Formats: sequence, structure tokens, C-alpha cells
Amino acid sequence: MSNHCVKIAPSILSADFACLGQEVKAITNAGADWIHVDIMDGHFVQNLTIGPAVVKAMRPYSSVPFDVHLMIDPAQPFIQAFIDAGADQITTHVELPCVKETIALIKDLGKKAGLAISPKTAPEALFPYLDTIDLILVMTVEPGFGGQSFMNSQLEKIKILREKIQFLNLPIDLAVDGGITPETAQKAIKAGANVLVAGTAVFKNSCYTDNVAALRAAENPLAATKCRPAPAD
Repeated sequence: MSNHCVKIAPSILSADFACLGQEVKAITNAGADWIHVDIMDGHFVQNLTIGPAVVKAMRPYSSVPFDVHLMIDPAQPFIQAFIDAGADQITTHVELPCVKETIALIKDLGKKAGLAISPKTAPEALFPYLDTIDLILVMTVEPGFGGQSFMNSQLEKIKILREKIQFLNLPIDLAVDGGITPETAQKAIKAGANVLVAGTAVFKNSCYTDNVAALRAAENPLAATKCRPAPAD
């Protein structure tokens, strides 16, 4: 684990799409560190979500970073549009072609670049790019749909990546996405994750502040609210 407080990144995939702006505002006020936005194209993954126009519409409702996860192929032609819409960091998949060029494009446009890795891909696939990225996103479910169960088989991958990051002394956030609950969050943090992407666990009821606090407590139950207090309305 890093020495930094664990970041909570609610995934809007589980939000009420009829009022996304208010949902984004609510989870920001509940203490979210990032807003995680899943973009799916019905091609790279078997689901279809939103585009840059919706991201742009949500942007005024939060001051925290927008963490945009592109599950699309090709990704490069859309990167500029998502940055113009308000993305602060963009994560693409290591399984896609032209990984090096995609990272360079994101960085040239002045934003943080991340790489996501699907469950069937070995962690070593990320090693050639570690000195050029800001974020790794380990998928602990098959990418494409919310509500899946956490895959314990991915914990070893998180551990390997954290050890490699520490060995190289790189300032990379290690995020985990899929089936995150207060219980699975503890496992992920123990393995080395420092960012929790959570959908259902945050949006399962109207108690967003309590839900975010419960995830933050997975790091240290005695200091659950000390990392980042929720901003006032």
C-alpha cells in the first residue's frame, strides 16, 4: 500500500441517469475524491453508455477530478472530445493497439493517462508503460457491466503491480474496479490498491455520505473520516 489515503471514486454507471448532474453533486458532497465515468461503445465491451456531451453536462456539478475510463476501440479519435468535455484523466485499455501512442496523446494534451487491465491479461503487460502513466486500473470483474461479483483471483495481480510500482519508485495510483464493497475493499487495499472505484456500494441507497465513509473505513476504521472530509453544501 502507498502512504497516501485511499481515494474513493464513485462510478456513475450505477447512478440515476435521469438526474446525473444532481447525482454527481451529491456524491461530491458525500466525500468522493474522483468521479469515475465509464465510456462503453458496444464494440470493445458488450454495453453502450454515454459520450462527451453527457460528460460536459455533468462537469459543472463537481469540482473533483473526472476519471474517464474508455472501454472503446478505437480510443484515440475520441480523446480530445472527452478532454474538451472536462476529463482530468483518461484511462484506456492495455489490450488495445497503439498503447504507447495513446498515452503520448493524452499527455501531450495535458492530462493524466491511465491503463486498465482486464481479468484475463497478465500484469506484466503493463510493465513497458509504467514510466509513462499516472494510473493503473485493475478490473476485478469482466469490463462492460455493473453489479458483478468481485474476482478474488485478481488480488495477486494487484499485489504484483504494487510491488513493481514500489520497486521502481513511481507515483502511480493503483485503482481497483468491480464488485467493490467495504469487505472486498479491505482485500484490495491489503493487496496494494489505493483507489476504490465503486458503483453499487455508493449508489445502493440514498445514504451516499455513509456509503462513501464505509468504503473509506476499509483502509483504517479508526481514521475513516480523516482523509478527506465531505465538503459542505
